[in-house]
Amino acid sequence: MKTILLAGGLGSRLAEETVAIPKPMVEVGGRPIIARVMDIYSHFGHNEFIVAGGYKCLMLKQFFANYHLIANDISVDVDTGGLQLKPISSGGWNVSVVDTGALTMTSGRIRRLREWIGDETFMVTYSDGLGNVDIGKLLEFHRAHGKLATVTAVQPPARFGNMELGDGGQVHAFTEKVRRYETWINGGFFVFEPGVFDYFTDDNEPLEQAPMVQMTEDRQLVAYRHYGFWHPMDTIRDRNALNEVSDRDPPPWLDFDNVGKDAQSAPRAVI
Repeated sequence: MKTILLAGGLGSRLAEETVAIPKPMVEVGGRPIIARVMDIYSHFGHNEFIVAGGYKCLMLKQFFANYHLIANDISVDVDTGGLQLKPISSGGWNVSVVDTGALTMTSGRIRRLREWIGDETFMVTYSDGLGNVDIGKLLEFHRAHGKLATVTAVQPPARFGNMELGDGGQVHAFTEKVRRYETWINGGFFVFEPGVFDYFTDDNEPLEQAPMVQMTEDRQLVAYRHYGFWHPMDTIRDRNALNEVSDRDPPPWLDFDNVGKDAQSAPRAVI
């Protein structure tokens, strides 16, 4: 099964980094975040990727074209130019990098990959967010409900702590940052049937607007609730937060033994 990685945006909120490189190439723990996303899928045996590039797409092509050198140690005979790889990580990936346009919106990027997908179920996610989503269970869930589209719903990390105030400003409770269990947002990690291409009609339309709204109205969009780790990389603060936990073994986005241990009891699908 193919997985599309949306990797063409400008990443303007990370301008400190993205002025020089595309956002998916921003490093988390010494590796581009797009490779970290691919690790999640690869853990479940999904190694066929289509990178929907745009802004600075050439850098993405160069990265994957030279991945066998970047990801491994090498020995070089400087007299003959002979090169020997000392594998650290084979990855096992099959990667296609496609330039889908510098200014194309997300649904347009998927639309432009129609011929690459063929007539089969496929997955899509963003290249700037990490989560320990169980891809196997996500696919089981998708196949069970029989609709065209599944989106993974996640609970965003809180940006600020909470205070409960009484009359006169008396502080009754002060709570540091906690996950907001009442809030669900689009976390990516989509599963689509080929029929979704009927909803992608305009290169200038974000996936998250008209296409998903229309799927919702047609009752073709179902949410898989993910209670485990999820964190976007929208800002420098986000990048720093991900780097702080990247040296854990395993890092939280690959810790599939601790998915949703603190989950509230709730149905896992909404239509």
